[in-house]
Amino acid sequence: MDYRAFYADVVEWINQANQAAVRYGMHDEKFWVWVVDSCAAISKKYQDNQLVRKQMLMLVNWLEDVYENIAQGGRKP
Repeated sequence: MDYRAFYADVVEWINQANQAAVRYGMHDEKFWVWVVDSCAAISKKYQDNQLVRKQMLMLVNWLEDVYENIAQGGRKP
């Protein structure tokens, strides 16, 4: 696996996630559909490599934490 390419894709995905959060709002189902679909696409691109799946899951968990913090009146970490 090309780790440089993968982590470049991760950086791009984070940028796109930020744009999707602005476009839809984290409270909108469209945002979370985008998250799931885009994570699946990256996982598929890298043949469902275990590291890729775990990295994308960690990013989804991070987004969930951000959402919960905002929902409770906090700010983005």
